[in-house]
Amino acid sequence: MIPLLLAAVLGAVVVAVLERTTRATFAGELFRRTNYRGAELSTAVGVLIPCGLLAAGSVAAFLSTLRPTHGQFLVDSWQLAVPTLLIATGFALLGLLDDLGGMGQHGGFTGHIRSLLRGEVSTGMIKLLGGPFFAILAVRQIFPMTSWGWLLVDGAIVALGANTANLFDRAPGRVNKVAQLCGACLLVASRNDILAPVAAVLGGAAALLRADLKERLMLGDAGSNTLGAVLGFGVVIVGSDPQKWILLVVLVLLNLASERVSFSAIIEKIAVLRYLDRLGATHRNALSSEPLA
Repeated sequence: MIPLLLAAVLGAVVVAVLERTTRATFAGELFRRTNYRGAELSTAVGVLIPCGLLAAGSVAAFLSTLRPTHGQFLVDSWQLAVPTLLIATGFALLGLLDDLGGMGQHGGFTGHIRSLLRGEVSTGMIKLLGGPFFAILAVRQIFPMTSWGWLLVDGAIVALGANTANLFDRAPGRVNKVAQLCGACLLVASRNDILAPVAAVLGGAAALLRADLKERLMLGDAGSNTLGAVLGFGVVIVGSDPQKWILLVVLVLLNLASERVSFSAIIEKIAVLRYLDRLGATHRNALSSEPLA
């Protein structure tokens, strides 16, 4: 578990430093958005999360060279850094495109399909089509001999994980809290150091949680898609075949349900979920079910 803790800490430190030093950039008009209360804040700050993963992996590689004999455990735990970075960076960039160019393009999956039928390709549709490309490319790197059937299953888990995380990005800190909870369950249940890159992503997101809750920034699709995709990729890496099928079914059902049901409304009706959802938030009044950006 030491590589996992080290990766999480490194990811958190790097992203915390980057968030502090890039505030002027994200304060620009390009990134300004109005949230559910009408307050203006910066969006797409979640694009910094892959930077934390890259830096953490680089530091781990450097430390392993200082004492090669004792540093092999770091090398082993980061052997999937490249495909994980591909997932994190690819989905972050697709999310960034949606954050900056997708204003007013709402309606979920069906809304993007209607736009496509009208001859209009929305940024959301680009994300829906581009996400599976990155997912399949990364899965093929770690399972080069896998069948096309399993390649599609694993790719679907990653892509649907990203979209599912985006469904929870409707209130300050919500998607981050959900990701941290799911990530903790994944890391503790597997106890597999090979998930160090996933831990680095979670650490980077954790560094942004307080500012997110205080409504100083939003992760945006750049952050939520990254978190969901990387967590899905983590399950693909260490999950058994039955576990993958179960997760795929759950993700499909959640995405289908989101077309008819408001997750925010459900959270508001259940006391414990409502409490956890508002925990740490600056404003604890009823939260809107509309997207933040």
